[in-house]
Amino acid sequence: MPKNKGKGGKNRRRGKNENETEKRELVFKEDGQEYAQVTKMLGNGRLEAMCFDGVKRLCHIRGKLRKKVWINQGDIILIGLRDYQDAKADVILKYTPDEARNLKTYGEFPETVRINDTVTFVEDGFDEDIEFGDEISSADEADPVDAI
Repeated sequence: MPKNKGKGGKNRRRGKNENETEKRELVFKEDGQEYAQVTKMLGNGRLEAMCFDGVKRLCHIRGKLRKKVWINQGDIILIGLRDYQDAKADVILKYTPDEARNLKTYGEFPETVRINDTVTFVEDGFDEDIEFGDEISSADEADPVDAI
């Protein structure tokens, strides 16, 4: 008899609830919560996020979201602040880009936030100072690749 490989049979696949297309009610922040944008994924269920109150925090993805809701760099999330650790927080909810746009129109986010899957907390003009040397080798020095 062959050994079963994988993570279960057809009943497991049948039990998955695929309701991502369904519209859900927009969740606003309450006291003890803050909006943030993911700046770096750290692995092991953790990420680094820049909160909209100006503090960079280490966030932990709670078990209900792990392996069900995929969070990427640049996503807008709702985090729960910790009373005893200001530098750490817990991810409560991930907003879809449509929900994030709606929150921005309601004035929940600062105007500087860009929602289009890019990290916005890098200063503008950050890479303008890079200069490349345009040195051209003389004709006497033949490339070893050209000799082949």
